[in-house]
Amino acid sequence: MVYKTFTITSKVGLHARPATSLVNAVNSFTSDVFLTAYGRTINLKSIMGVMSLGISSGTSVVISAEGIDEREAIEAIERVMKSESLGEEAC
Repeated sequence: MVYKTFTITSKVGLHARPATSLVNAVNSFTSDVFLTAYGRTINLKSIMGVMSLGISSGTSVVISAEGIDEREAIEAIERVMKSESLGEEAC
């Protein structure tokens, strides 16, 4: 299992459009990919799961992946976080 922690920097948080970008980024991978925030963990391949968290700006989220292409899935998330100006990797 690999994981990365990000801080959401988008002023509007993780609303529908960027959430869709994250979901689309991981749907092609066979690995299980999860997002954890507010003490809850959801399947990142589910737009309803992501939206149910209501992630706001400044929130720390953990993205984890487990499977044969786990590293590639995490790299895809990193690219979307940067290209959509959604968040920064937390130290």
